[in-house]
Amino acid sequence: MIAESGTRKMGDVDIVDIAGRLTFGNALGEIENSILKLIEEGSRRLVINVPGLTSIDSAGIGMLMGCRGKMGEKQGKLRIAGAKGGVARTFEVMHMDTFAALDTDVDAACRALAD
Repeated sequence: MIAESGTRKMGDVDIVDIAGRLTFGNALGEIENSILKLIEEGSRRLVINVPGLTSIDSAGIGMLMGCRGKMGEKQGKLRIAGAKGGVARTFEVMHMDTFAALDTDVDAACRALAD
């Protein structure tokens, strides 16, 4: 399945749910644009929720890192929640925790953003 995404709010936190494969291609660009639009429109607390993500490549990793950088420029906070299986292993190998905060689930990410 090509990557799909949706957005929702939990209090003052924007949540972007991503499922499928986050790999190089049109869907990746569309998802990145939707995240960057949220940031440009004023989101300062953002969770990228990925328990439904089945795979991610270097382009997907780069997109997440770029969005994290853009959020940092705006003095906001971005957390990634719910990575499982191969995606969690990829994050571990890539040392994603040095670039972005990783949480077990959306609730943990939202609690961390409240601090």
